[in-house]
Amino acid sequence: MGFSRFLFLLGLALAVILPVRFWVVEPIYIASASMEPTLPVGRRLFADKLTLRFRSARAGELIVFVAPAGESKEMVKRVIALPGQTVELREKKVFVNGRELDEPYIQYKRAGERLKGDNLGPLIIPDDGLFVLGDNRDESDDSSVWEDAQGQRIYFLPLKNVVGLVRGIF
Repeated sequence: MGFSRFLFLLGLALAVILPVRFWVVEPIYIASASMEPTLPVGRRLFADKLTLRFRSARAGELIVFVAPAGESKEMVKRVIALPGQTVELREKKVFVNGRELDEPYIQYKRAGERLKGDNLGPLIIPDDGLFVLGDNRDESDDSSVWEDAQGQRIYFLPLKNVVGLVRGIF
């Protein structure tokens, strides 16, 4: 009876845990410095997969998504601009609809260098996209620098690639 009970409890645990992980919340490990200082390397967080089924992502929120370029890995970035908005980067400063964003959370490790994503736009965000950036702007693989396999720029994260919102950093 002991082994049968163990198998029953194991099956019950899997029946509860797996659906929760796939449809409600997923643990994520921060493996890169692209979101420092907000999310230091080595920290973990929960991706809330439920909330965005009922509403759209909002500017300023941290989201988890599948990268639109390169290998399909999960990434975490900050939503900067939403569908219909205009975004522009000028000398590392971000403007949405012509207004400079106040971004006390950002970090520049190479502030004196001119980098690929420092200037772009203005770009109008399509109805099915978002513009996302890492908080560690000079070290982030994001909307400012993405390219497809042919070297064409990918400026927008498709909404279908969004996995969830960042919750519960630990």
